[in-house]
Amino acid sequence: MSLYLHNTLSGKKELFSPIKKGAVSLYSCGPTVYNFAHIGNLRSYVFADTLRRVLEYNGNKVKHVMNITDVGHLTGDGDDGDDKMVKALKREGKPFTLVAMREIADFYAEAFKQDLTKLNIQIPKTLEFASDHIKEDIELVKKLEEKGFAYKTKDGIYFDTGKFPSYGKLGNINLEGQKAGARVAVNPEKKNPADFSLWKFGTHGIGTIPNNKNVLGWESPWGVGFPGWHIECSAMSSHYFGQPFDIHTGGIDHIPVHHNNEIAQSEAAYGVPLAHYWLHNAFLNVTSGPAVAKSSGEVKKMAKSGENFLTLKKMQDEHDISPLAYRFWLLTAHYRKGIEWSAEAVKASQVFYEKILNFYLSLQAIKKGKADADLQKKFETAINDDMNTAEAIALIPKLISSTSIAPEDKKATLEDFDRVLGLNLKNEMRKEVVLPSDVEKLKEERELARKNKDWKNADMLRGKIEALGFSVIDVEEGSIMKKKATSSKPKLIR
Repeated sequence: MSLYLHNTLSGKKELFSPIKKGAVSLYSCGPTVYNFAHIGNLRSYVFADTLRRVLEYNGNKVKHVMNITDVGHLTGDGDDGDDKMVKALKREGKPFTLVAMREIADFYAEAFKQDLTKLNIQIPKTLEFASDHIKEDIELVKKLEEKGFAYKTKDGIYFDTGKFPSYGKLGNINLEGQKAGARVAVNPEKKNPADFSLWKFGTHGIGTIPNNKNVLGWESPWGVGFPGWHIECSAMSSHYFGQPFDIHTGGIDHIPVHHNNEIAQSEAAYGVPLAHYWLHNAFLNVTSGPAVAKSSGEVKKMAKSGENFLTLKKMQDEHDISPLAYRFWLLTAHYRKGIEWSAEAVKASQVFYEKILNFYLSLQAIKKGKADADLQKKFETAINDDMNTAEAIALIPKLISSTSIAPEDKKATLEDFDRVLGLNLKNEMRKEVVLPSDVEKLKEERELARKNKDWKNADMLRGKIEALGFSVIDVEEGSIMKKKATSSKPKLIR
């Protein structure tokens, strides 16, 4: 079956055709590891993981590369403000050294990988730090300089967008009348407002310590400094894939500046497209909370710079929402549709997810079956239509309630669906919560009653356990307890 994906470059849904049949090169913009990732950030990685799963479901072997930005990303998406890693050094009282910067990067990169694991996201085999690729950055800047696309100012080496006529083609960004400000940094030496830094000097702006006694940065042909944020992704993707490669992913916030800058410098350097397909996920929005004016009803994306910052751990601790329930909730919306964060909405999806989990668990004693051909075809049609996971998930209630599909085939069908949805059913089903002592005691009594075939007493004890907020799923070797989720009836987001 053919796979169609919405290509931001063309603005259309296109038939996906990889450069090499059966093999896909996939590059995803990774995190800037100056702080913990929030659940809005993590939507991008659930999206990229789901895309990888869809590609593999279609029989492709996927090479997935992701960068970890630990230098060069300024507080603005243009070229203004401090380096975010320098900001972290200041925040945490660390010395202004590359060693201290890497310590911070290692800490938050490890926290990021733990979040990916909790969300059942397969960590890319190539997950590399930007600071380990300074050599590649310098080589690319030199190439652009040789081809006449780069020029020098007091604070760095810049890319001349005036010499790249198609600048802004991703998302059809209109540059006419554009002035410095907003997402374009103010710099009177820039030839064009949209020009962006390829290399920043350490003695100006970023990476300096008080009185400039020392400079935090790397040696280069232009002096000590830092690579620009945008050059890193171009250099790293080219290093691991060559150019062009198949698919580049990121959030929609990357389109106006970061990804257009990547395209400009990469295509100027090598004369061929950077990537054939560009896919972007929409924001996770918030319309309430300290960062949003209560009277305005204004919608804002979740961001580390605001007070609407919610980590995966905080979501678990404060809202009792599991990471996989959050993943499931994200998949009930199309990746290109903005969704509004609501603990109540996610808890509703958690109820739905736990029902699926419990249903799958109840089938464990059943022999191996075969996926239902009709539902499997409908599932494949949905996910191959630009990853319509909402439509795919809507098939699950039909599967569960079906009277014509054998239990063993229902199990096989769910397992087939989970290859894409990534709900980790096989592993999650047997994860038991820590039981309160009174529930643990009732469980032991019930196990004894079942062993003695005292079914009446076993049913009575089941009722007591469920009244205390736990569901009971009997399997061949015993029973498994799960905490019941409480919420309103779940709704799918279309």
